[in-house]
Amino acid sequence: MTLPRRDFLHLLAAAPLAQGVTPSRAAVAQGLTSPRPHQVLQRTGYDPTQSHDHADGGPRRGTAEVPLKWTVSAGNDLVWEARAVPLEGAFGNPVAWTKLVVDQQEDQCSSTLVVPAGGWYRIELRSHQGDAVKPVGHVEPVGVGEVFLIAGQSYADGANDELLQVAEPLGRVAALDVVRGTWGVANDPQPNRANGGTLWPHLGDLLVPITQTPIGFVNVAVGGTASRQWLPGEALYQGLIAGAKGAGAFRCVLWQQGESDVIEKTATALYIERLKTIRAAFAKEAKSNVRWLLAKSTLHPTVYNDPVGEGRIRSAIDTLWREPGFAPGPDTDILNGENRGGIGTRRHFTGIGQRRAALMWFAAIWQELLGREAPAPVR
Repeated sequence: MTLPRRDFLHLLAAAPLAQGVTPSRAAVAQGLTSPRPHQVLQRTGYDPTQSHDHADGGPRRGTAEVPLKWTVSAGNDLVWEARAVPLEGAFGNPVAWTKLVVDQQEDQCSSTLVVPAGGWYRIELRSHQGDAVKPVGHVEPVGVGEVFLIAGQSYADGANDELLQVAEPLGRVAALDVVRGTWGVANDPQPNRANGGTLWPHLGDLLVPITQTPIGFVNVAVGGTASRQWLPGEALYQGLIAGAKGAGAFRCVLWQQGESDVIEKTATALYIERLKTIRAAFAKEAKSNVRWLLAKSTLHPTVYNDPVGEGRIRSAIDTLWREPGFAPGPDTDILNGENRGGIGTRRHFTGIGQRRAALMWFAAIWQELLGREAPAPVR
């Protein structure tokens, strides 16, 4: 199990999004403070039955309203335009220069630009004053695709054997650093997580070519934690809310947790009650009625051997899979043998186990994308 990070959790819950980014060759921000380089925005309007190229009226792969923020020192007589330019090798289509409806509060301006699913894109901003056209700034790379909020304990946090790297050629698998408010390529170790390997770089590699979009992860999992520590009012719950707010919008919550509840001998009914309580409070506070995909993650072979205790949590997950607001994640308990580390390792998944667990998550997420109605927004 990974060590507790109480101080970090309080910081995470309270930290505002950072207001600047350092320009670099692959991540440029001039004039625009939003979106962020490597940011992935959750698409809406995706229709899996009409997402192929020959769909009547064109493929419906979805769009996102990309939030634009910038500072202006001139008067109110400027006209603002933005566009989205696909970078080399990008999925998606360009957006021509579009006149913006701007909300200006003193020297702070904000607007949105509707961008089709895909990326990477470069977002460009310019102003007009009379006949004069002035480039204001641009941000790249930016993606519109699928975003996932990750919660749970060590298997999700970063306690596995191999530090996985994103293999997708254009690096279209990104992770949010919730504390700093910055995005980057989702190589292990994940930002502000444990220093070991995770499942998420490989999961992103699997999803990108099938969804034909960039993938974003927001990981707030913490090793060695029980369900009671995620209840409303606890530091972990506040971290969960901070992650949701940092993401803005996301497809679903990926929950990989259960080992600590086996150790604590949590009853089946109590685990069910806790998960329902957590999700209900989260839906209201985060204004997000997305489903939670629950993994069966109860085994820790070198720490305990408790089939009865494991069965209690597995039974709870079975029940929750059939409850509104929840959906099946993978049963990673079936991964054994070479998939698990032994004494002298991190004692969670080996490298091959990480990749196989990621494949199982891919199957669960793909079913979620294909076969379920989108959850209604919380009002």
